[in-house]
Amino acid sequence: METLIKELKEKIIDALNLEEMTPDDIKDDEPLFGSGLGLDSIDALELIVLIEKNYGIKLANPAEGKAIFQSVKTIAEYVSQHRTK
Repeated sequence: METLIKELKEKIIDALNLEEMTPDDIKDDEPLFGSGLGLDSIDALELIVLIEKNYGIKLANPAEGKAIFQSVKTIAEYVSQHRTK
C-alpha cells in the first residue's frame, strides 16, 4: 500500500501541476479538499481522469467520489480494491 500511496502522490502532483510540492509534503490522511491541500472541483475532475487512465477505474456514481477523494489514503484503498490495470 505504501508504494501505491507514493505513486498516487507523484501522479497527483504531476496531474495538478503542484510543482512546488514533493510527495513528502502531502500527508497520507490529509484532506485533499477544503482545509487540507485546498483542491477544488476542477481538481476533482483531474483526479477522476487520473484514476481512470492509470488504474482502469470508472466511477459509475459521481457521488461516491466525495468519499473516495477524501485523502490520498482513501484513494489508495479504493484503487487497490477496484483497479483493472
